[in-house]
Amino acid sequence: MQQDLSHYPEQERVRREKLQKLIEAGIPAYPEKYETSHSLKEVKALPDGTADISVAGRIIAIRRMGKLSFLSIQDLEGRIQLCMKIDDLGEKYQQFVDYVDIGDFVGAKGEMFTTRVGEKTVQVKDFTFLGKCLRPLPEKFHGLQDVEIKYRQRYLDLITSEEARARFVLRSKIVREMRNFLENENFLEVETASLQPNASGALAKPFKTHHNALGIDMFLRIAPETYLKRLVVGGFHHVFEFARCYRNEGVSPNHLQEFTMVEGYSAYWNYQDNMDLMKRLFQTLFQKTLGTTKLKLIADGKETEVDFGGDWNVVTFRDLLLQDCGIDIDQHKTAPELLAAIKDKRINLDEEHPEKLGRGNLIDTLYKKVSRPKMVGPTFLTEHPIDLSPLARANDKNPALTDRFQLVVNGVEIVNAYSELVDPVEQMKRLEDQAKLNAAGDEDAMVKDEDYVMSMEYGMPPISGWGIGIDRLVQFVTNSENIKDCVLFPLTRKAQGHELSDADGVTGSEQNDFDPKI
Repeated sequence: MQQDLSHYPEQERVRREKLQKLIEAGIPAYPEKYETSHSLKEVKALPDGTADISVAGRIIAIRRMGKLSFLSIQDLEGRIQLCMKIDDLGEKYQQFVDYVDIGDFVGAKGEMFTTRVGEKTVQVKDFTFLGKCLRPLPEKFHGLQDVEIKYRQRYLDLITSEEARARFVLRSKIVREMRNFLENENFLEVETASLQPNASGALAKPFKTHHNALGIDMFLRIAPETYLKRLVVGGFHHVFEFARCYRNEGVSPNHLQEFTMVEGYSAYWNYQDNMDLMKRLFQTLFQKTLGTTKLKLIADGKETEVDFGGDWNVVTFRDLLLQDCGIDIDQHKTAPELLAAIKDKRINLDEEHPEKLGRGNLIDTLYKKVSRPKMVGPTFLTEHPIDLSPLARANDKNPALTDRFQLVVNGVEIVNAYSELVDPVEQMKRLEDQAKLNAAGDEDAMVKDEDYVMSMEYGMPPISGWGIGIDRLVQFVTNSENIKDCVLFPLTRKAQGHELSDADGVTGSEQNDFDPKI
């Protein structure tokens, strides 16, 4: 019994009619399996005359010329042309003409040759239908113009955009090479809890939920830090985790509420050991994934070459702000004093209620406004104020500072790292100070995590840790304007009514830059 297809748009109706004809002809529309001998990237490198090859992919172009047809198929990393002749395929050629559309999946067996115009091609000896596409694809020359459709229906973006496919292949390679590097450095990969009883691990507003079975409120993790450090208490020396994290904060081209980061911790190290580790990591990473340590990056609309293989700058937090805005943060010990100095310099922080920020977050907001955009070459930013780093170790010579660094390149914070605070008494004091700020309205301030402090009381060795946002790193390497372009399925509103898009602008607080380990 045939279905009534009259309510479908014309192009979709025609495709569904072809599906019915396939079924009536006894041709499997969605077969179980197809054996391939090569990927399309691999087959394109084969010499002419190579026989008995088998490939498969999605049809993205068709040129029919009577008894001869050319079509192009693609997979994630490659594309190849197929040449189909009625003399080679017999009745299967007519099946191709009658039933196949752009967007369908097909398999082909044959022999390699090169056309007169120099295009590598498979001369098809056998043809198999592998899957019917019932909806027409976006027009290939323009691809997806609606950014919300691109994010909501990423599969269409991947079909139509070679740039998108390459970006996400690169992302996977970056993760793989980072993992390989760390394992070669004797780091052990672990997994820790993403649903936690306390919002801890970084300064950020958390997502809150309720655990029905236990009858308690819980939080999606902001960062895995405190749990990884618990593992060091338990005897792990070098440990890392690729962690899915959540921060209930603003929407912008550089911010995500659900994101991926990698954090690592080393017993008996200090932050300077990790400065060396990070330099070697990125030099190895870029050489392995990009074939060079020289990256072409976009800053203020202009392309600049940044060499990660050369010398890296080192600058202190105080010296940087003093140089860029003339404010000596050491001379302003409280948030109101610092805010007054900022207003005296007529610096607009773009914050709706800057008076609600603690001194640490106020310093961080000032830095992101006046200094970070100017930092182009690889730079280690050191000696952060202790207000900004409630989990970091105080400097032995100046307890108002922490043994911490951030790697900043082209105005982007790539790495955050420090020598960890391992004194449980001092840690409890700092968390109590943070809790007071939180109670006073600073939603990004931390709350007390007594269970974490208890783990510290069993004894922590010297520790240094670091964190890298994977989404931000991919955005940085690929010069992507929107971080959503670097996440396969970014969070979007439901597809009804007015949908959130980049045109709606930034909403919510941007004060925490989604950097790990803040």
